[in-house]
Amino acid sequence: MPFRPKISEKPRRATLALAFTFIAASLSAAQKPRARDLGVPFDGTPGPYNAITDVKGVEVGHTTLISGSGKLVVGKGPIRTGVTAVLPRGKDSLDPVFGAWFTLNGNGEMTGTTWLEDSGFLEGPVMITNTHSVGVVRDAVIAWRIKKAPPDSEGYDWSLPVVAETADDDLNDMNGFHVKPEDAWHALDSAHSGAVEEGSVGGGTGMVCNEFKGGIGTSSRVLSAKAGSYTVGVLVQCNYGWRNQLRIAGVPVGREIPDHPVKDDDIGSIIIVIATDAPLIPTQLKRLARHASLGLGRLGSFASDGSGDIFIAFSTANPGIGANNGVHDMKMLSNLNLNPIFLATVQATEEAVVNAMVAAETMTGINDHTVIRLPHDRLREILKKYNRLEK
Repeated sequence: MPFRPKISEKPRRATLALAFTFIAASLSAAQKPRARDLGVPFDGTPGPYNAITDVKGVEVGHTTLISGSGKLVVGKGPIRTGVTAVLPRGKDSLDPVFGAWFTLNGNGEMTGTTWLEDSGFLEGPVMITNTHSVGVVRDAVIAWRIKKAPPDSEGYDWSLPVVAETADDDLNDMNGFHVKPEDAWHALDSAHSGAVEEGSVGGGTGMVCNEFKGGIGTSSRVLSAKAGSYTVGVLVQCNYGWRNQLRIAGVPVGREIPDHPVKDDDIGSIIIVIATDAPLIPTQLKRLARHASLGLGRLGSFASDGSGDIFIAFSTANPGIGANNGVHDMKMLSNLNLNPIFLATVQATEEAVVNAMVAAETMTGINDHTVIRLPHDRLREILKKYNRLEK
């Protein structure tokens, strides 16, 4: 049974908004236009949902917290934040997966990576939230896992969760610590397969990307390698980028839309989660994580000094490989067969970021600061101008 924490009978203002925002996000997941719907051309073949959940077993859940308006009052709001959970084998599995991580630029945080690096295993979910809520989300994951699982064979109950962040302080009262344990638990318990809610949801609620409204985006690729057919899925929480560097489908979209600037430099961060069902070992997954950088490069990112560009990759192949019972047999794809998977990662990363910006809506947050969405009609006009509009 999923962990159902007790919540006070007098819910917080942010929690009152949770039910509406979660339901609204769920209902709109299949209705919001995505980048391909607007005629943005991409290479490669997406999976059925064009989402990280096209990798069998992967589930994604969000908690979205939106309340208040007007002047910032630390501790009271306005609130524009949340939590996103990515579960490699779903919320009902405790089976670890092979994993690896990579930092393109390290002005950010992803907990649990020292053990991930040494052990080669990702044990539990990948959580994403705002910068100042990493601690509470980390502790909440530990409590959730202890509740779900008995101690190991030696009597130990312990966990080193992977929790990553980007800063939403352009729109959110980030120093108000509005993310609570029950918000992390809700993201975990509500995780599901199928279509993934994108844009201003979950950990991406208050994020800004290339000076447009950013947030959560996802994409996938199905491919055939010499050794079999596989899927690669990517989920991003994008909060990076300088408007005048933004390129979409090779077109300088950012320079064509100079309206409503937000920053005067590339200050921000992006977290990228890469999933695949290809049988890759940790050293290969490290290589896969690095290739997400090339997808960002296609979009104009140069990973500035102020940006935390941190990526994690995992493989759902080899179930049971983490069991503590001696010698294991496993499958591993030859390095000579990795090129299609590298290419799929680059392509899906590029599309996931654009999907996040296309799905996001204009948002007004603290001190009535407004960040506009990427305007769909103007994007189509610009792509047509450069002969890149697909339809």
